Amino acid sequence: MVDRLVNSEANARRIAMVENCFGSSGQPLAEQGRVLVGEGVLTKMCRKKPKARQFFLFNDILVYGNIVINKKKYNKQHVIPLEEVKLESLKDEGQYRNGWLIRTASKSFAVYAATATEKEEWMAHIEKCIEDLLRKSGKQPPSEHAAVWVPDNEAAICMHCKKTQFTVLNRRHHCRKCGAVVCGPCSSKRFVLRTQSEKPLRVCLHCYDRLTRDKARTPRPLPPAAAVAKGAGDATGSGGESSQDDDSDDEDERPAVEDKHDEPKFYSDGEKTEDTENHSSKDSTDSTK
Repeated sequence: MVDRLVNSEANARRIAMVENCFGSSGQPLAEQGRVLVGEGVLTKMCRKKPKARQFFLFNDILVYGNIVINKKKYNKQHVIPLEEVKLESLKDEGQYRNGWLIRTASKSFAVYAATATEKEEWMAHIEKCIEDLLRKSGKQPPSEHAAVWVPDNEAAICMHCKKTQFTVLNRRHHCRKCGAVVCGPCSSKRFVLRTQSEKPLRVCLHCYDRLTRDKARTPRPLPPAAAVAKGAGDATGSGGESSQDDDSDDEDERPAVEDKHDEPKFYSDGEKTEDTENHSSKDSTDSTK
């Protein structure tokens, strides 16, 4: 199905429209062989609260961004290679329904569709794209995935010491290894999680102890002289904040205007066939003139 859309004018138009909606803040999306499979709004579980995000499913990547003006302008573009993605369905719980996890080695998060049918459609199309991509590339899916962060509002006290209450002064922090919400003293260590960053990231004391034990058991080759000279290593103490210590996708610079719910669109051969038939009809009409 997707392969037949590769060289269609409709597909090229759709991708160009997505690029225009992100403007200069986004990266070019048009590439040889790339197809826009579907698009729609999903609710992404961010650090502080659930927020609407516009998602675009291509046959090789998943793109999402903040909604500035619905269907016209988006920003803070994120691009996820599908060969790194693993999906995991979530059970309905309270107000959170029709959700699933999008897991990758560098970042994992939950999203929610408006209806059960839309959830099934999204998951089926994403899974099919992943399956086709891995089959063509011969690659294996990653075995390790980043933890899903526990939302701030689900932890009134530190999940590590069970004592510290979070206030304006006692800020919440997230362990990059397990995703738990912890206080400053319980996340004072840093460790390099190479699937997420080359810089040391904040981890809780439990994960730090386990990571350092695992590191001690694992034989390591001698590092290059340059690395030794710089004092490079995996574990660090309470060093400065890493560049990825905050979720860059968490904050909205302005509220998005709420519109009525639009169902997601998944593009099929039918649309390409219809385009072709329209061109054929036009050609036939022109030839009779």
